[in-house]
Amino acid sequence: MPPKARRVVGIDPGVDAIRAAMAAVPQANFVEGMAEALPFDTATFDLCTMINALHHVPEMAMQAALREAARVVRPNGVVIIVEPLATGTFFSALRLVEDETVVRLAAQRAIETATRSGVLVRRATLNYIRCDVFRTVDGFLDRIVAVDPSRRETVEQNKSAVRAAVLAAAERDSEGSLIFDQPIKADILERA
Repeated sequence: MPPKARRVVGIDPGVDAIRAAMAAVPQANFVEGMAEALPFDTATFDLCTMINALHHVPEMAMQAALREAARVVRPNGVVIIVEPLATGTFFSALRLVEDETVVRLAAQRAIETATRSGVLVRRATLNYIRCDVFRTVDGFLDRIVAVDPSRRETVEQNKSAVRAAVLAAAERDSEGSLIFDQPIKADILERA
């Protein structure tokens, strides 16, 4: 059995996201902050993860966010960055609401720049496909709005077109649920 974490800390720039995280995982600590200016001392953590987050950092701040991730881990500390790629049926269904092509590609470039420049050293890269299943179109829409509440207005303004795009992108299972695939790239890096 792997050792248990002694301290888990999460960060998000949104107060609502912090509140939701605290309610879901009361034994962890959550702080408001930005990836490009982490409010932690140097060499504080053994592990830093960014899960589906780097592409939400402003493009011009992505390198700073990666430098910060490297800064807050101890020597030989691990940084794991999990990012969705700009492909797959989930991505296709999302595009009418928010086309993340540019930011997802920018996140991948930022990771490559950080490894080429020596900020981080790549241990491994894992590529896999995440499968998401929703019973209804509204379930899919609720998920993408929960990730970014600013999407709600676009969904409401273009509801019939958005619903049609979601249905067109989805595969169906035998019960009629909507199935989406999302190719993911996980980079396992360490502090240089």
